[in-house]
Amino acid sequence: MGLLSILKIVASAGTMGTGLLALIKPTAIYDFTGLTASGGRGITEIRTIFGALFIALGIVPLIYQQPAIYLMWINRLNHRTSSV
Repeated sequence: MGLLSILKIVASAGTMGTGLLALIKPTAIYDFTGLTASGGRGITEIRTIFGALFIALGIVPLIYQQPAIYLMWINRLNHRTSSV
């Protein structure tokens, strides 16, 4: 197992960890994103987008092990850095 494979697994685990945190404790996402959830609908949105979606984005590359799937990471990082 090479260094690149280890980094991919760590990135997937980090994304899943962020998703689990958002799913379990959505109010903690404020420090990560700056978004606040006012009311039940806001908490539901944070749980679905930052919770379930991030968990899926972490699991899919580990299941399929295809190089093209890791392009999601490049796109995600590109959008994150350009929006900051």
